[in-house]
Amino acid sequence: MTEKEIIINLQNGTRQEEAFAALVDQHKVRLYWHIRNFVKIHEDTDDVLQNTFVKVYKNIKKFKGESQLYSWMYRIASNESITFLNKKAKKKNISNEELKDYLINSLESDVYFEGDKIQLLLHRAIETLPTKQKEVFMMRYFEEMPYKEMAEILETSEGALKSSYHHASKKVEKFLKNN
Repeated sequence: MTEKEIIINLQNGTRQEEAFAALVDQHKVRLYWHIRNFVKIHEDTDDVLQNTFVKVYKNIKKFKGESQLYSWMYRIASNESITFLNKKAKKKNISNEELKDYLINSLESDVYFEGDKIQLLLHRAIETLPTKQKEVFMMRYFEEMPYKEMAEILETSEGALKSSYHHASKKVEKFLKNN
């Protein structure tokens, strides 16, 4: 099923189950890894991914087609990830900085994490970045997303993204050299 067919079927209620299954099938892996880069823990990622698809399903009628469907879903996944992390910090009664340490430490013991010490250090470096730089860095570094697609998702210029990625890269590089 094409993206256009999925949108039409979801918005007008025909073949909705089939359309939603196709939507999930086409986007679940890419969205999973986007969310995982935020929340770090596999089980939490699954929860946020499920919440993302529920929001997509409930709000598909509001999708105007002014961007690609994936871009719209990506924004929802990012917002769901940030909301999840804020709630997690509040529930644990810890600051966002303490939550970052907790997530990195959890990543070390996560049986689904296949990285080595260098990758853990990279994740620790990324966690030191401001939120926007972190998001831009993850999109470019992990997902190898083109600046044009990033600009559509983040609703900003390609030039601003290139600058943000450059600054983030320098900060990550400095962190890695010093640690």
